[in-house]
Amino acid sequence: MLQMAAIFHIFIGSTLAGVAIIFALVMGVTTMSSILIAAAIGFVVSFPVTWMIAKMVYRNE
Repeated sequence: MLQMAAIFHIFIGSTLAGVAIIFALVMGVTTMSSILIAAAIGFVVSFPVTWMIAKMVYRNE
């Protein structure tokens, strides 16, 4: 399950980081540090999301 979660995290982490960056830009935040913080927050949020998705897929196999 860990290998599957790692593969999922590649895609989920980059997607959520991108969504957080776009959200920050839409809100009018344009400083580099704020954009990097938004990307880091999206990446960190993706860990529990990845774990839940991997558990759901692993149970249904």
